[in-house]
Order: sequence, then structure tokens, then C-alpha cells
Amino acid sequence: METNHILLVEDDEVFARVVSRALRNRNYIVSHTTNSEDAEILIKQIDFSHAILDLNLGGQTSLDLVPMIKQDQPTMRILILTGYASIATAVEAIKLGADNYLAKPADIDEILAALLSHEDHDVALGPKQASLEPMSVRRLEWEHIQKVLGDNQGNISATARQLKMHRRTLQRKLQKRPVAK
Repeated sequence: METNHILLVEDDEVFARVVSRALRNRNYIVSHTTNSEDAEILIKQIDFSHAILDLNLGGQTSLDLVPMIKQDQPTMRILILTGYASIATAVEAIKLGADNYLAKPADIDEILAALLSHEDHDVALGPKQASLEPMSVRRLEWEHIQKVLGDNQGNISATARQLKMHRRTLQRKLQKRPVAK
């Protein structure tokens, strides 16, 4: 296993290019993919030392990769990186086996610090999230919808029924991005 080979699963091509370049400048080997399916193939082919997983991959979650990675490559350190940080997703990621969790925006130094941290119990929310402020009602609603949607494996109709909401209303809410707080 290469001790400096990083799997980057990120669907934002510009961000992925910036992170990859910065990691390569620090002598890391980077393999980048934009989705979970391609990531699974790479994990079966290459022994990685670390993984950086964007939580939200075009409407899908990368959390499904965490148990699979831990089963195939138990020593791989996993960092979940997200623009939609919440305590609920941080707890879920750590329970599934991720080693750390970091909120975007984050620079390469913050990413490496979170990725290379050897304190298994540490959940690094980064300096921008260090003092967690209460979330707005809109943000809490978004988080709850995402949780229920995940519980229903992305099934909009089942999620709408469980939330006692019309399917079209739910679809409109899902198209809107929540405010940061």
C-alpha cells in the first residue's frame, strides 16, 4: 500500500482540481472520481492510504462507501468533506467508520490536518464550525428531509408519504438549497 495515495471522491470538478493539485504539490498521489460507482471500482483495484469523500455527490450520499471501504481496506483513513455540515451527518459518518468530518469551505491545510489526525475520537468541524450556532428553521427542515430521504433510499414518493407532504412540494423543497445556518 502506498502510504501517500489518496482517493478523492468529489463531483465539483473545479474544487477537485484545486485539491488534487495542492495534494500533488505536497507529494501525494491522487486518484479522483466524481461518483460512488467509480470509487468502488478504484477501491477494488488500488490500495489507498486515505480517502476524501464529498458527502453530497449530485444528490447521492457518499456515506454508503464508508462501510465498504472499511471492509475492503480497514486501515484507510476516511475524511468526509461537506458543504452541508450538520451534527446529525457528522455523527452518522463517524458511526459508519469515517475517521473525520470537515465542513467546506476548507483549505488544503485544514483538509490535511483533518485527514491525518490520528485521534479516532476527534470530529474536526474546522475553525468555521468550531462554535456551533443554532440552525435556522429552514436549515433544520432541510436536514430532516435529507435524513428521511436517506432512510427511504432516495425514494421521493415514500419520503413524501412519511413526511405527510405532497410529492411535488417535497420536490420543490429539494431543489432549493438551504441557507448555511
